[in-house]
Order: sequence, then C-alpha cells, then structure tokens
Amino acid sequence: MPHRQIKYKFEAITSALDDGFLQHVSDLLNSLHPSEIAHLLESIPHAKRQLVWRLIQKNIEGDVLVYVNDEVRVGLIEDMSNTQLIALTEGLEVDDLADIISDLPKSVSQSVLQSMDKLHRHRLQAVMLYPEDTAGGLMNVDTITVRSDVSLNVVFRYLRIMHEIPESTDGIIVIDRKGFFVGLLTLSKLLTSAPGLIVADVMTKQAVIIKANQPDYEVANLFEHHDLVSAPVVDDDNRLLGRITIDDVVDIIRDEAESSLRNMVGLDEEEDMFSPVIKSSRKRALWLGVNLFTAFLASWVIGLFEGSLEKIVALAVLMPIVASMGGVAGGQTLTLIIRGIALGQVLHSNAQRLLVRELMISFLNGLLWAMVVAIITIFWFHDYRIGLVIAAALVINMVVAAASGVLVPIILDKIGFPPALAGPVILTTITDVVGFLSFLGLASIFLF
Repeated sequence: MPHRQIKYKFEAITSALDDGFLQHVSDLLNSLHPSEIAHLLESIPHAKRQLVWRLIQKNIEGDVLVYVNDEVRVGLIEDMSNTQLIALTEGLEVDDLADIISDLPKSVSQSVLQSMDKLHRHRLQAVMLYPEDTAGGLMNVDTITVRSDVSLNVVFRYLRIMHEIPESTDGIIVIDRKGFFVGLLTLSKLLTSAPGLIVADVMTKQAVIIKANQPDYEVANLFEHHDLVSAPVVDDDNRLLGRITIDDVVDIIRDEAESSLRNMVGLDEEEDMFSPVIKSSRKRALWLGVNLFTAFLASWVIGLFEGSLEKIVALAVLMPIVASMGGVAGGQTLTLIIRGIALGQVLHSNAQRLLVRELMISFLNGLLWAMVVAIITIFWFHDYRIGLVIAAALVINMVVAAASGVLVPIILDKIGFPPALAGPVILTTITDVVGFLSFLGLASIFLF
C-alpha cells in the first residue's frame, strides 16, 4: 500500500477514535496489514493504543505483536491475561514465536511449549539457542529438503503432495541422510530440466550458505552482494538448521538504520514514542549529563583565555566559527567511517590509507575555507592578524576533526562499544576543545 494511502488511513483511524466511531475504526484497522497496524500502535498514545488493540481481530493479534517494538510489545502483554496470550500464539510461525516468547510471562511460555508437538517444539528450541542478532536467531525452520539421489520427477510429486511451499522459496535444499547440507536445487533448474534427471546432476554445490553464529549485519551483506532471496543456515558441522529469507534481511537493514539514528542522539533503540514522561526522562538523562560535562570542559578552555577575550571582543564573535567548521568536517568523516564499519569495509589493512585520505581532504577544504573566512574577517574587523589567526585555527581544527572522525569510531569498535552511540559526543568534545584552544591560543601568542 502506498505510503500516502497508509498515512490517510492512519489519520482517518485517529479521527474516528476521537469521534467515538469504533465500528469504523475496526473496519479500517482490519483492512491493514499486521505490520501497518503495528506501526499505528507505535504512533499513538497509550490510552488510544489499548483501545485500538482491543479492536484488532483475534486471529492477527499474534502477527501484530511480532511487528511492534519491544517496549510497546511488553506494554500490550502486561494488559493481557494468560489465556489471551496463549491464544494469540496459535498459528504463529516458529521464527515469529521465537521473537516474542521471551517477552511472555514464564507460565505462558511454558504452556506454549507444552502445547506444541515434538517437531515444532524442537524447531523453536533450535532457534532460541542463538542470540536474536545472529543468523541462527533470525532463521526460519520451514525448509523444503530433498536427497541428491532422487529424480526431479520424484521432487515434483513431493511438491504436489505439499500443496503449497513456504514464502520466499526460490530453491530446494539438498541434504544427505544425516541432515548435512549438500547443495541447492533452484526452482528455475527444477522447472527447466528433464524430469528424468537426478537431483545431483542439476543442483549447485556452490550455493551461499550461512553459519548459524554469523552476526546479522554479515548476513545482510551476503544477501546484498549475492542478490539472494533465501539462503540455508547450517551449524559448524554443516548440518542444516533452517534458512533466512529476504524479508528477514529487510528487517535487519531497517533495524540497523533506526538503531544508528537513535544511538547518535543517545536514545534507547526500542524506546516507545509515547512511554511515560518519567521513564523517558531517566533514559535520556545520562547522555544529557555526558553532554553537559563536555560543555563545561569546552567552557573551561575558554575561561583560560578570559583576559584575551576581554581585550579583543572580535575573538568572542569569531570563536564559534572555528568549532562549528571542525564539527561539520569531523561529522562527515565520522558518518563515512561508521557506515564503512557497519558494512565491513573498514579493515586493519586499509585504516591507515583512509586516515591519510581524510586528512588530505580536510586539509584542502581547510585551506579553501580558511582563506574565505580570513578575507571576511579582515574586511570586518580591519585587522589582518585576526584573519590569519582564525585561518590557521580553522585548518588545525578541521585536520584534527578528520583524524578524530576516523580514529574514534575505529577505536570504539575495537573495544566493543557501538561507534554510533559515543562517537558523535566524543567528536563534538574534541572539535570544541581543539577549536577554542587553537584559536584563542594563537590569538594570545600573536595578538598580544
């Protein structure tokens, strides 16, 4: 459904809620896809959210619960009885159930496991063995498998007996008698080859396979580079565990983008837009405190040159320019490097070359804009010395900003700290301190 049409329906639903037309709300709601309903739930205040939740058809409640973020899901679960929770898990795919079962009350999750047949319970437990940000945690267990020694005609008969195949199936996984991965029989090969041929004759042994413990971002990279629709997941012994499909990868990419955006301003990845004020205030207070400390640090540096500022007012007027230009230059480099780290493009072997490249770019841009700022300053304050000082400080700060933009995220990543979370705060501190220190320090040396 086009974005504009969805937005129109959302506005119609909220308007009908305000007017008390609940039947109209129910009709509009249940014309939406579960993911769209989940998006709506995340976009409305808690009181309306509970009302909307009660109007959703019971047979899609589980699917909607899978799509909402963790904090909203927990809030919805808290207001439901155990009987309701058990009912909504019925019919969920194993991988979807694995996404929400840890949020369910222990008594409910135990009841759900006990109600499952042995095969599905085993599949669910297999998915839950792996962290959710790995291939094993993402995989589906709804695979179609065949042996390599059967004919394509047998495969056709097998598929007809099944009546339907899992979504996003572009190939049939070939395994041996012990369940080890052997190869992949693509649907295109199956449909275009003679029925009398053996699977081993037409399958590919060079298929991309994914290890269960691979991080999700590596999975996304594999799908991007190889244009995959689905890929088998195996354990360390090459035993087939399940498969990952393109829709799972789209979720990874979306989550990574949202995570980076939130982390850059110190927000919780799963924060509910309408969570209670006190709760949200506590979460944001830490990073506000960190920023306050860095602001005091920059102010302390300025205070060291209080005498210089009192003598020449122009310094106070021009001072923010140096810090601002350094911040922008460093931010450009920081964004580039964080993206490179996320895509696996920043390596130990190319880090030095990246550093030199960014230093040269910032140096050239620094010279260009230093000349522009110097000319404007000279005409403004009629003092060529101030123009030369701010020009030199600008070049120094932009070069240091570029170096920081490369080194800070690489160091943070190496010590296991998310670069997008702390990188911008550290970079801002460096560019402010170095900018003020270089400008006011040079001014104190050459102007007095």
